[in-house]
Amino acid sequence: MKPLGLIMKLLGTLWRALDGVRKVLHLLILLPLTVILLAVIAPDRPRVPRDAALILAPKGALVEQLSGDPLDRAIALARGIPQQEVLLKDLIEVIQTAKDDNRIKVLVLELDGLGGAGLSKLQELADEIILFKASGKQVIAVGDGFTRNQYYLAAHADEIYMHPMGFVYIDGYSRFLPYYKSAIDKLYIDYNVWTVGEYKSFVEPITRDDMSAEDREASGQYLGALWDAYQADVTAARELNSTALQRYADDAADLLSEANGDTAQMALDYGLIDELLHRDGISSRVKALVRDSDEEDEGDDSGADDYPRIGHEAYLRAIRGQDSESSAEASVGVVVASGIILDGSQPPGTVGGDSTARLIRRAMEDERMKALVLRVDSPGGSAFASDVVLRALEVFQESGRPLVVSMGSVAASGGYWISMSADEIWASPTTLTGSIGIGATLPTFQRSLDRLGIHVDGIGTTALAGQADPLRALGPDIVEIIGQSIQNGYDQFVDKVANHRD
Repeated sequence: MKPLGLIMKLLGTLWRALDGVRKVLHLLILLPLTVILLAVIAPDRPRVPRDAALILAPKGALVEQLSGDPLDRAIALARGIPQQEVLLKDLIEVIQTAKDDNRIKVLVLELDGLGGAGLSKLQELADEIILFKASGKQVIAVGDGFTRNQYYLAAHADEIYMHPMGFVYIDGYSRFLPYYKSAIDKLYIDYNVWTVGEYKSFVEPITRDDMSAEDREASGQYLGALWDAYQADVTAARELNSTALQRYADDAADLLSEANGDTAQMALDYGLIDELLHRDGISSRVKALVRDSDEEDEGDDSGADDYPRIGHEAYLRAIRGQDSESSAEASVGVVVASGIILDGSQPPGTVGGDSTARLIRRAMEDERMKALVLRVDSPGGSAFASDVVLRALEVFQESGRPLVVSMGSVAASGGYWISMSADEIWASPTTLTGSIGIGATLPTFQRSLDRLGIHVDGIGTTALAGQADPLRALGPDIVEIIGQSIQNGYDQFVDKVANHRD
């Protein structure tokens, strides 16, 4: 054999060997990933034990729709990365089902992981807790401590237990923002601003160094309404004086001094909690409730944690597995519009004009869908994207099927734009909705560049050419065009509301 042929044969053999190794490595990488994804996407249905405690332990912010890519969330869950969000509808489904499930004896609210939540969402959950209690089953709330949101839910339990070193931190509602005008001036940036409506305050952080009187008035009224509702609900649930929470927040330092600096004792003395217990004591108490015993582990060496229980996520998988067969019966479609409204297609957790309209069209084309519910939890955003969604809803209504909008914590500006055509609009008493104007901003950097010795110059073929260049001062024509467009956008909004809401 010639040397060249031998070399080529050896190289071919080496290549095939390397290619085989590559395939094996790919398989070794993909196989565990596939197993993980299958385990996450199609987990075994858990078994619900008899006479069990249902542990409701939400982790992260309470939301209408999980944000981000579903595959990324599945991988993160498989890797044990803590969740940052929990679906409101999942928790509601769990409590509603458990209420009539004779396998569930006690509902335990473990609220340490609960993060941000709009008051309207908390109220919806609290309503379900109240109905659960009305079925004759007991609810207890436990925690190392409680924030404002966590305590709202805890207050609706039959009893609240807290760690002896805990703190019930109820601070009311506030709205504090950073204001950048002085910093922008020092950077020699020119912000061009157009607004319609004197209460349209979203541009203020770039045009002012403090809150305007108009924004202070509007924010004060809204925050005051939230705080009043919070106080009314919590004091009624805990049978406290109507002004108890106001005093607890206003006089916290004095109350703490009376308790010798012990925050847990302060909460106990004030009637916010029922008992101070370490974690093992809490487990013993839950065990006693499950076993209908007044004695906690006396003569029982099985351990405080040895009692039938199931977490809410496992319970959710169990109950959905029992009713997983698809049905061809008539149904009501639900489209969630949660987050800021943006042009084009957007991921979950935001409202894409095109992607949301596509979901609405899909519901319209499904003959099983006899009605549509649009769940809105959005502060607004792009007027263009809002109108794209609105038009898709109008076309759906032309099919003769009813459209109902259910508002979450906020449905403002563009959030109301996409809601206005509904046959009915439902909102909670603490929903922030409506619109106070429309606006736009556009920065230019010609002075910043001048300070650096950079100068922009050139020529265009029309009077409008180059007038919107952010490296130059805006031309008078483009300023007028944008101003008129903003005014026209608000006029269209007002006209559409008048036409749709009679």
